Amino acid sequence: MKSLKKYLINKTGHFGQYGGRYIPELLMPVMEELEKAFYQAIRDPKFKTELSDLYNNYSGRPTPLYFCKNLTKKLGGAKIYLKNEGLNHTGAHKINHCLGQALLAKRLGKKRIIAETGAGQHGLATATVAAKLGLQCTIYMGAKDYKRQLPNVFWMERLGAKVVPVTTGGQTLRDAINFALKDLIANPLETHYLLGTVCGPHPYPAMNSYFQNIVGKEVRRQILAQEGRLPDYLVACVGGGSNAIGLFHEFLDYRNIKMIGVEAGGKKIKEGDRECEHAARFQTGSVGVMEGFKSYFLQNKDGQIKNTYSISAGLDYSGVGPQLAYLKDIGRIKPSYSLDSDVLKAYELLASQEGILAALESCHAVAEVIKLAPKLDKNKIIVFNCSGRGDKDLFIVSRKFNFNLNEKN
Repeated sequence: MKSLKKYLINKTGHFGQYGGRYIPELLMPVMEELEKAFYQAIRDPKFKTELSDLYNNYSGRPTPLYFCKNLTKKLGGAKIYLKNEGLNHTGAHKINHCLGQALLAKRLGKKRIIAETGAGQHGLATATVAAKLGLQCTIYMGAKDYKRQLPNVFWMERLGAKVVPVTTGGQTLRDAINFALKDLIANPLETHYLLGTVCGPHPYPAMNSYFQNIVGKEVRRQILAQEGRLPDYLVACVGGGSNAIGLFHEFLDYRNIKMIGVEAGGKKIKEGDRECEHAARFQTGSVGVMEGFKSYFLQNKDGQIKNTYSISAGLDYSGVGPQLAYLKDIGRIKPSYSLDSDVLKAYELLASQEGILAALESCHAVAEVIKLAPKLDKNKIIVFNCSGRGDKDLFIVSRKFNFNLNEKN
């Protein structure tokens, strides 16, 4: 039986029928250069030492694996552990691959970094590492996300990044990616496109999986130290898939460990002709090609990509990473989804029971854990990835809970 861990980092960039490199000919040399640099770098002790130093002394790794004693007691089932990626510098797991890619960009002699962002956490991490390493930085952000994630826009600009709101299409993450790709086509020599998840053309899925697997590696060491054995279930939210792959990758070859990827159920799982009220690709999507790779997408019968919806900007994307599509097809991960209403309940429950304000993206995983834990015996162990903290969602959550931030005393 082949090692899934090795397969997800393979040099071909294909995972079953998914992945690949569907890009304009002009970008082929750029991707080939990046591919070569990545596979050389991960064999270079100097590169790995420099990356490890940044993880430990700049980002603040390792992040804690925290036993949710109060939540476990309240739900009355399996033991629940939370991997607190929100305690990373910049507040989410995104800085893991941002540091790795930024070091590659410096290795390639690039002077400028561009990126797309939805929730703003990837953009914030990109702007941060660009400032740290002395690189120019431009961030593309859908206009809808720009408005609902203003705190992160403010921080990105303070860090010296230029934030460009994209006003075409659905004005969300998909449209930001399109603009970033256009920028790369126009400026291929001195620019590195720091793509923010395990999507896109090869080598991005494999590369970001490698840089994110630090999450699962730490979880493995931490859970063995605390419990003396590996977990029974792993749960993570799924937008593009970087935090899910980050948690799952280290455990893929342990076939007895169950893995659940939780998509954005939005308002309801129902298809429309032009748009969806959710972003659950595995529920109603189909196989297609978009933005350089083959995977599951929310699209109509003619292959036109639909607009999507989620309370969480980071999950509001019409496609999913090719490795997750492959893992779903072979039955290695189980897809699920959480509705906005359940996400808000999960947000409040985690905050009230454990004193942790999680990102709305992460609360999709929390909502799944709330359903799952009571069904399991008390000797079972669940680990979920709290991929980010909730500071960035202040304006969204305050409106949902009818709290007027502008009200004067």
